[in-house]
Amino acid sequence: MTVTPSMQYLSTQSSSAPLSFEATVLRGLAPGGGLFIPSAIPTLPANFLEAWADLSFEEIAFEVMSRYISDAEISAAELKALIAKSYSTFRAKDVTPTVVLDEARKLHLLELFHGPTYAFKDVALQFVGNLFEFFLQRANAAKPAGAKRDRLTVIGATSGDTGSAAIYGLRNKKDVSVFILHPKGRVSPIQELQMTTVVDPNVHNLAVKGTFDDCQDIVKTLFDDVAFNDKHHVGAVNSINWARILAQITYYFYSYIQLAKKTGEAQPKVRYVVPTGNFGDILAGFYAKRMGLPIDQLIVATNANDILDRFWKTGVYEKHAAASAAAAVKETFSPAMDILVSSNFERLLWYLARENVADSDAQASEILHGWMVQLKKTGRFEVPQSVLQGGLKEFSSEAVSDSQTIDTIRATYQSTGGYVLDPHSAVGVAASNRRLDGETYYISLSTAHPAKFGAAVNDALKGEAGYSFDDVLPEQFKQFATMEKRVSDVEKPDVELVKAIVEKELRVEGIEF
Repeated sequence: MTVTPSMQYLSTQSSSAPLSFEATVLRGLAPGGGLFIPSAIPTLPANFLEAWADLSFEEIAFEVMSRYISDAEISAAELKALIAKSYSTFRAKDVTPTVVLDEARKLHLLELFHGPTYAFKDVALQFVGNLFEFFLQRANAAKPAGAKRDRLTVIGATSGDTGSAAIYGLRNKKDVSVFILHPKGRVSPIQELQMTTVVDPNVHNLAVKGTFDDCQDIVKTLFDDVAFNDKHHVGAVNSINWARILAQITYYFYSYIQLAKKTGEAQPKVRYVVPTGNFGDILAGFYAKRMGLPIDQLIVATNANDILDRFWKTGVYEKHAAASAAAAVKETFSPAMDILVSSNFERLLWYLARENVADSDAQASEILHGWMVQLKKTGRFEVPQSVLQGGLKEFSSEAVSDSQTIDTIRATYQSTGGYVLDPHSAVGVAASNRRLDGETYYISLSTAHPAKFGAAVNDALKGEAGYSFDDVLPEQFKQFATMEKRVSDVEKPDVELVKAIVEKELRVEGIEF
């Protein structure tokens, strides 16, 4: 195993001094409003596929993560313990198993929903929650008796699954308070209940009258508020936090290696299709590819909120299509993807700028910063053709409508003898179906358990022989209706209203600031 003793993290939008892994995780958002990226992407030895062939998910997670974390920050023994603790909560022995949907056409589905909240976000957020606790306990253990303890006030926005995964990852963690903003009435009923029925004293839900992008803008504003950060030490659980991307890299390696073992091919030609909202899930695949995993292509699958699909076809990143006067996020059957601006996309854009138009890291950050300012001011920017063509060497995209989503849920149920997709996973499978050639293996990422999106699933499968939503519903979900709930309403997307609620709830917790 090769450790990386000097791995540090840079900002995508400034030339500020690089930070350690610990500082990167606890800080979340980089200086200048940018995101953290590793100072280098580690490459793997030529024989890693053979060497890792018989490793478990947890063992591969260690091999991946240890290359991004200095041994001086977290020892090998400590990292292995964190990984074991994080994935002991999963229902599946393999953590992220792959199933076959169509053997003849080589379509596979990577199931990422076997964690405590039945969503792919658990893969990252169980690990992130344990990281937060590890760093805080270590810092506080070194303090003299009576000294003020280090604390973290975690603030995040969710379009559905991030919120509950963050809450379950952080509930009852010592020295951590968590505040999750969700757009009121724009997450599924199950997703809302998963969040609001967790009434641990350190957990706080805020229902904001607005969109997910409004919630995300509030969170970014709070991270940029120096005085608020100094006062409350704000931490991030959204996929702006590098540790989330890091944890997600693991399942690309694990699924590829498992497929290679199943097929007997040393290096099968594989394309990954990823239902995409905030771009974090597919960005992890980009890092896996750059580390040396022989992924043939990464395919972005969007719903009607198709800013990413339009970008890959035109080079223009624009909140709304020029022909459309619409000024709001379209509500779809796949609400976790109802996003206008994909936060993690700027990480990829930094690499594309660096490799195609910039002469230095600093210049890449300047170029990216200019694009982000233009997006904020005008709602759009356009990249040079060299940047677009550079990206198209590794990425392509498809957009999937609501009707196609429903049709895919139904068709998959019929063709497999009863496999039920959630609508987000169906977006990925619909995109995959357009590309299948019987020669290339396709692994489509399944992001959530179908029970979380009952309206879409029922719409697709009502009247199908043998289908009953009650059979799909896990026992845990059936208990939500009788559980206590706690949530604070925010009447408009106003950062000052959110700050007031955060401070009020911290005082209720008995925290001095």
